[in-house]
Amino acid sequence: MTTLRELYEYREMLFSMVKKDLRTRYRGSFLGFLWTFVNPLLQLVVYSIIFSTIMRMNIYNFAMFLFVALLPWIYFSTSIMQSTTIVMANSNLVKKIYFPRIILPISVALTGFINMLFGFIIVFIALFIFKIHLSLSIVLLPVVMVNEFLFVVGLNVVFSALNVFFRDLEHILGIVTMAWFYLTPIVFPINLVPERYFKLFFLNPMTSIILPYRDILYYGLWPSKKSLLLIFLMSICFDVFAFILFDRLQRRFAEEI
Repeated sequence: MTTLRELYEYREMLFSMVKKDLRTRYRGSFLGFLWTFVNPLLQLVVYSIIFSTIMRMNIYNFAMFLFVALLPWIYFSTSIMQSTTIVMANSNLVKKIYFPRIILPISVALTGFINMLFGFIIVFIALFIFKIHLSLSIVLLPVVMVNEFLFVVGLNVVFSALNVFFRDLEHILGIVTMAWFYLTPIVFPINLVPERYFKLFFLNPMTSIILPYRDILYYGLWPSKKSLLLIFLMSICFDVFAFILFDRLQRRFAEEI
């Protein structure tokens, strides 16, 4: 099985892939790197118009309420969608040279994470403009981000391996992700969920990942430390499962691609 030591030995290759992706992602486009900021802002405008104006979602400063949860969701959804094709897109490398194949989906997660960090520059500027004051709970924001990163890594690893054998996964995942968005309290507060469905919503791991962002950045509250610990442990366990699954499936990659 791919070990952490092997990943460490190939860390330069991993970082090179991330740098290449960051350089080429928007190459040739008019706005270039600015799309890192423009894309989430455009989505924010669309959702704000729909939910605050048309559907009259009566929430104070709805744009910020939405933005602090939407940005982590964009990272999550974009990363898992891109991971499905990453092995196929690098089929020449997979066939010709040896390297830990698991670097491919991890590089997608890391690239997306860096993009999210850039996006948070806009979040903090907006918080200042709207005079939303941060509390000491901001010290836990890196913990929340790491929890999400670990969860995304596990999903990326699983989906990148499965898509080699089930090419329809990319299309199915697009539909699942759309439904997943509305089953996560992003455009609405969790207290709007009917009591009989409340526990079901917390079976969705993204609920426990997204809510701490909002607690810290919008409400200025301390997120549940127990919840943060549980998500961390769950993500680590899921990553172990994902690494084992990937290791077993990658032996047949060359035959399938």
